[in-house]
Amino acid sequence: MCIKKLLLLPAMFFLINAKAQDTLDLIQRAAALIDLDFTTAEADSMQGNIFYYQSIYKAMHRQLPKNNLPFPFAFNPAPTGTVVPVNQQQINWNLPQHIALPKNKNDLAFYSISELASLVKSKKISSVELTKFFIERLKKWGDTLESVITITEELALKEAARADAEIRSGKYRGPLHGIPYGLKDLFAVKGYKTTWGTTPYKDQVLEEDAYVYQKLRAAGAVLCAKLSLGALAFNNKWFGGETKNPWDLSQGSSGSSAGSAASVVAGLLPFTIGTETLGSIISPSTRCGATGLRPTFGTVSRSGAMVLCWSLDKAGPICRSAADDAIVYYYLKGTDGKDPGSLDHAFNYNPLKKISGLKIAYAENYFNRLRKDAPEWKVLEIYRSMGATLQPVIFPDSGVYTANMISIVLLSESAAAFDELTRTDRDDLIERQDKGFWPNSWRSARMIPAVEYINANRHRYTLSEKVQEVMKNFDVVIVPTYGGSQLAITNLTGNPALCMPIGFNSSGQPLSITLLGNLYDEASILEAATLYQQKTDHHKKRPSIFLN
Repeated sequence: MCIKKLLLLPAMFFLINAKAQDTLDLIQRAAALIDLDFTTAEADSMQGNIFYYQSIYKAMHRQLPKNNLPFPFAFNPAPTGTVVPVNQQQINWNLPQHIALPKNKNDLAFYSISELASLVKSKKISSVELTKFFIERLKKWGDTLESVITITEELALKEAARADAEIRSGKYRGPLHGIPYGLKDLFAVKGYKTTWGTTPYKDQVLEEDAYVYQKLRAAGAVLCAKLSLGALAFNNKWFGGETKNPWDLSQGSSGSSAGSAASVVAGLLPFTIGTETLGSIISPSTRCGATGLRPTFGTVSRSGAMVLCWSLDKAGPICRSAADDAIVYYYLKGTDGKDPGSLDHAFNYNPLKKISGLKIAYAENYFNRLRKDAPEWKVLEIYRSMGATLQPVIFPDSGVYTANMISIVLLSESAAAFDELTRTDRDDLIERQDKGFWPNSWRSARMIPAVEYINANRHRYTLSEKVQEVMKNFDVVIVPTYGGSQLAITNLTGNPALCMPIGFNSSGQPLSITLLGNLYDEASILEAATLYQQKTDHHKKRPSIFLN
């Protein structure tokens, strides 16, 4: 039997042909691998059950589950007693008046959603014209960035023509009506490939429309492209290359919403949709200088999207500004009832919010680890200059998040989600085969006991209680993006996060800060970020290579 097959199956499989004493030794050695110590008598008693379990496994393996087979247990990030807001108020988006077309047409690539919406609504440019403009940029620069998998030109022009007809007839759907955008290529769209960024699925066509696509279509947005992601949502390497950082083409754009972040910052699209399991919105937004919103877990249905980890996957917008993120999220949020982990909630973002209306804290235990001249301190100074009173807090980390439990959760669930890929050996086709990539990680995850996976989630509940105990006293907690273990912690707890650019380092690479919010309160972190961006221009910087 090949070495790979040995790694694929639980150690107990080899009991079949082992001698009695060897069998007992194997049980005891296997137990030691999962931090248990069984006596010889205990191991002997276990044999019958172990062989019985194996017969059940074999029966289940006669029909391997596809990625879209639901997991019937929904993760709820909210501790007991949490109230989900449901009273949705009307939002006045205050589209700017008197927006003119730029003298240099290429400047249009860096207009905000509100500015583009003003132009389209006032008929200074048609959606078809705007769509053709962005499709031209996708064709011109997509290969340079290695950020585009499929240009959906035919579909885009049809959607744009429909938008123009509706606007001419007086039916205006809102600020996304007629605005081009792109989807991370793990969302299904009928008639187009949904590649998941990897060779085993590069010709896959799923005949369904993802919830995210349906919501944006209902808002009148125009899908122009399906964008690159690291293979099966890991980093930035996919079957067509490695997605680049618009500020430095010798560097990757990080992952896994790599194409989504890079395409926005380079002006290939006004906005995109990414996903995050453990940093896949925050990380490429930081690397590329985008403004990315990771919403509360469960507030955007994931039906029609690739599953990586049922209890961690989240979908959210990547834009150039928090104000743009707010618009997109408003039209994106909700549920279709097909994702057991999703729900709808009120999103009462106020574009005119004043700083005095926000209670803001900063994670003192993370900030104190920074140099005194670190750019993150300047962010606090700017908020104070606006009149904010910043309260120092100790964010739960050391002594609370004592083990990297997110690895147990993520790898157990993702190994199950891609069971078929592993068992059919098609994982050999994945672009990376090193020890740190999915194929090896999923083989190794077979050795994670179900008991440990369940207990990791029980510890997760305690972690969430401790985080919410701190968060409930504030609307926003400011943290260094990669401070301590907060990225893993808040992905486990499901709290929303907003990552935004705050300048550049000495090598010209973008830097970011992260704003954390309470469960189901994306509005406050978006309001706080909008106020910061009204005082600064970091989010308006443009990478020079993409100006033409």
